[in-house]
Amino acid sequence: MTKKNVMLLLALLLIASPMLFAQTPSNPTANGHWVAITAGFSMAIASGLCGLAQAKAVAAAAEGMARNPGASAAIRFALLLGLVLIESMALYTLVIIFAKVS
Repeated sequence: MTKKNVMLLLALLLIASPMLFAQTPSNPTANGHWVAITAGFSMAIASGLCGLAQAKAVAAAAEGMARNPGASAAIRFALLLGLVLIESMALYTLVIIFAKVS
């Protein structure tokens, strides 16, 4: 496909998307009661995986600092940056849940 065709297809999808996914409160989706249940499961999964990732990051940073104490400042910076990015996954999940449930 040429670049022009790809751009035309993308524009068509962007224009058609409100019509494809539109939903009014008077016309709720079938099985809408599953939204709250899946929101709870998704937050539990995101929090659990974030906890595991943070534990692994802290353990690796502690091991790295023990092996090379001279690089502890750089390791600490990388650790904090990694922890912030890991925690943001749980926060993004929470924002998406609030958007879907309300």
